[in-house]
Amino acid sequence: MLSTALRALRTRWVTFVGSFVALSLGVALIAVMGLALASSLDAPDRRPERFAAAPVVVKGMDTLRVRTPTGIRSRQLARPRAVPADVIAKLKHLGTVVVDRSFAVRARGGPGDLVGHPWSTAAFTPYRLDAGRAPRAADEVVVSGDRFRPGTRLRTDAGTVRIVGTVRIVGTATGLGFENAVFYTDARAAQLAPRSVQLVVDASAVAVRTAVRGSAGVQVLTGDARRYADADPDRDSEELTAMNAMFGTAGGVAGFVSVFVVASTFAFTVAQRRREFGLLRTAGATPGQIRRTVVAEALLIGVLASAAGCVLGSYGALKLAGWTVAEGLAPRWFTIGDSTWPYQLAFWTGLFVALAGVLAASWRAGRTGPTEALREASVDTRTMTPGRRLVGSALLLTAAVTLVLALVNDPSGLLHRKTYVSRPMLLITAAALLAPVLMRPLTRLIAWLPAQLPGATGMLVRENAAAGVRRTAAVAAPVLVTVALTGSLLGATAILNKAKATEVRTRTAADFVVTAAGGAGFDDATLRKLRAVPDAEVSATSVSAVYVLEDGTALIRSEARAADPRLLADTAELPLVAGKTSDLDDDSIIVNEEWKQHTVGQRVDVWLGDGRQKSLRIAAVMTIGTGDNGVYVTPRNAPDVPVDRADVRLADGADATAVAAELRDTVRESGATVFTTGQWVRSTYPETDRTTRTGFLLVLGIALLYTGISLANTMVMATSDRIRELAVLRLAGATRWQVLRLVAAEALTVVVVGGVLGALVAGLNLAGMWGALGLLSVWTPIEIPWATLGWTVAACAVLAVISALAPAALALRRGAVELAGTPE
Repeated sequence: MLSTALRALRTRWVTFVGSFVALSLGVALIAVMGLALASSLDAPDRRPERFAAAPVVVKGMDTLRVRTPTGIRSRQLARPRAVPADVIAKLKHLGTVVVDRSFAVRARGGPGDLVGHPWSTAAFTPYRLDAGRAPRAADEVVVSGDRFRPGTRLRTDAGTVRIVGTVRIVGTATGLGFENAVFYTDARAAQLAPRSVQLVVDASAVAVRTAVRGSAGVQVLTGDARRYADADPDRDSEELTAMNAMFGTAGGVAGFVSVFVVASTFAFTVAQRRREFGLLRTAGATPGQIRRTVVAEALLIGVLASAAGCVLGSYGALKLAGWTVAEGLAPRWFTIGDSTWPYQLAFWTGLFVALAGVLAASWRAGRTGPTEALREASVDTRTMTPGRRLVGSALLLTAAVTLVLALVNDPSGLLHRKTYVSRPMLLITAAALLAPVLMRPLTRLIAWLPAQLPGATGMLVRENAAAGVRRTAAVAAPVLVTVALTGSLLGATAILNKAKATEVRTRTAADFVVTAAGGAGFDDATLRKLRAVPDAEVSATSVSAVYVLEDGTALIRSEARAADPRLLADTAELPLVAGKTSDLDDDSIIVNEEWKQHTVGQRVDVWLGDGRQKSLRIAAVMTIGTGDNGVYVTPRNAPDVPVDRADVRLADGADATAVAAELRDTVRESGATVFTTGQWVRSTYPETDRTTRTGFLLVLGIALLYTGISLANTMVMATSDRIRELAVLRLAGATRWQVLRLVAAEALTVVVVGGVLGALVAGLNLAGMWGALGLLSVWTPIEIPWATLGWTVAACAVLAVISALAPAALALRRGAVELAGTPE
């Protein structure tokens, strides 16, 4: 069997080269994504940055830890606690104590991420004076970097200051420019940021730990643990988590596309050879010998192509890692590790798919009768086997049943990324398996109008595409998967963004929305001025968090907006299903239906943003919506949280233009922005976060590139197998250009068929999401990215036409009689 397989490889090299290319690229994709995923699992330990020279850092409680029957559950607090005053008094007996403060600084002409600190903390950081001197007065500052020079006057939200010195980073910092710092005198920093959550102690770690013993949640940081005193100590882990999700999604889709296209290609190569198998049967070959020959060929190609794909994948992974770092999606240190399991996974997956792709086809090949070789007709028969019909129907039924169950039991689950990424795969596979049932009538429908035109070209296009169902299905498969994935992924994010914008619009009853600049929020003076604006009712709100233990084991964090209940009722229209907004008080909370306890009047035990435990009565219940409804509490249950937004409602008969001018004048010094409701909705229009958006573009780019190559590959295989058919057309009187036009028209028709099936799959998937949003009381139109789908189909059409015309044009350079004698 091996010698027969080798001779077949030499004879039908075009077909087998096509299979080799499809499989090697598929294996390379799996290897690339596997290597990237493996390298994003663990982050290296980060060394301390700001307090690299500090002996000991004492930090207040910043983590909520709750004991459960299955262990300790922890969450980062939305509002970390300050170090208790009695602890600070004890520490002062041990040595010098320097209180650290960090606060946003907004300066005209400066970067948007300026952060202020007291000057005394600079002694424990990698900063050293590069020019000038230390600040001595309230209006003097020292800045990092070379953006400003000593003597420059800088206008900030807290007044104009004079730069008297600059510092540069030296020593043990892990990188240059980890922050844009502005150092004030200690007294001025305390005025600008009265609250502090950490401090530096110049004493031994043992003595400090003894002094803080018994103080709940207070941490003593030494060595590399001092990195937890940095502004964002877990940013590497967070970036890797986002990358892990991106590569996981991309890897899953890439794996599916690879398996789908490779299996389709290998099955098509076997179907092309039915006459060859008929001749072998006529010569005395048994069905078992035919099957073993086909499997031996697939095994040989599978081993070689999988090995080549692994080598190609090792180079592709390095390119992908460099791209993610250059795009800012990965830390600067990110690179591909030395894991070997992605190669194992890619190699054996490729080999398995190659064998699985020919398994069913080889069974059909073994049943090819001797008379098959004598048939001159190229009409595909028995394209829909009972097994294929059964599996395709089962997958379609599974997709329908799981959709109905999700809509009945948990419609919000359909809005999760994992769900709307994976569901199209089920529908795509079902559509591909059931394609022979749809292919012939759909092809005849699409080609009906061209067939009515004068001449025989339209009729031949229709009949050739309808007769060669296997060829049509093999060429349409890459188009189907590309269009379906493009429509489903981009359409899903568009629908979700539109739904979230609808929620924002319907919840807002204010006429103006004033938002604070940066993360510091409004100061008390600005709030008093806002509330004093004539003909305006101002509802100031802030963002905190509430934690609840569900089922005794899961510690759930919910975003909480703190607001005055009376003013909230006047400026917001919450999507309530029970209770009233005005019933909210200091002893109650407004929750949503996603909470396990969501009955009005029930009491629920929660932990507030600063870690305090409290029992609150449920005053009202909101719908789940898209998952961003969160909860509402009063300001007393979100202490020390800065106000970041003020909703303004006009009094009856008030002049909107005059009030808007007064509001802008009031907040001008603070850098806040005044929006009309429409402007605010547009400015906060939800957009897919950059990592998710880039992940989807990566997925779609990979799918389009791979399916494009596979489409070109399949078209070359299919056209090369039709040389005698094209020769017959030439002998019948067709000119060379007429034959080429026919080939191009057939390629376009097949691409349109695949595009229609892909759009149908995408539409069904998006319809399920639309239904889920309706059940969640968010009504928004279905967003189908028609323009993107059009460009995708157009790109596939160009590739298909070029790939079909190239081998046909080369073949037609020979004489028609010579072509007609070409052996199969």
